Amino acid sequence: MSTAVFVLVYFVIPIAIIVVCLGLFIQTRPTEFRIERSAVIDAPPATVFPLVDNLHTWARWSPFEKLDLNMKKTFEGPPAGVGAISAWDGNNKAGAGCMTILESKPNDVIKINLDFFRPFAATNLATFTFEPSGSGTKVAWIMEGQKNFQAKFAHLLINMDKMLGAVFLEGLDNLNRVAQAEKQAAS
Repeated sequence: MSTAVFVLVYFVIPIAIIVVCLGLFIQTRPTEFRIERSAVIDAPPATVFPLVDNLHTWARWSPFEKLDLNMKKTFEGPPAGVGAISAWDGNNKAGAGCMTILESKPNDVIKINLDFFRPFAATNLATFTFEPSGSGTKVAWIMEGQKNFQAKFAHLLINMDKMLGAVFLEGLDNLNRVAQAEKQAAS
């Protein structure tokens, strides 16, 4: 058996079969994802809601803001509510993208279109719900979207629910701290 045939039979063909099988397996993975975390914030919905609805206040509580302290940010449209837009361009951790408030029902729900440009292109929907809970507010932070082939592969390697879920919980904890400060300042 020649060296070329040996290499082809014992290395190239098996590697090609593995790559094809892996590709087929990745294609069978779910195309949609949903990540959700919630927490009870120790402040009424009327105090908590504006902190999410006004994109200018996100710097006070969003954990994504600290990924790049020199991140360039721009705002368009109204500061809060439907049509409010915030764009960012930062380092490799922060990436670049734009978020636009699509729906804003006071003290109830906020829906935000998230367009990511870098480090990967994606469009997702973020939803925040606000529900009275005793003297506080149960806030749910949800992100959902579609997974292309590259995202399906990434989800095999990285537990995105666990990773982003931890960031969402950090954000909700920050939101609780800021909302309590707002509540104390108002009284």
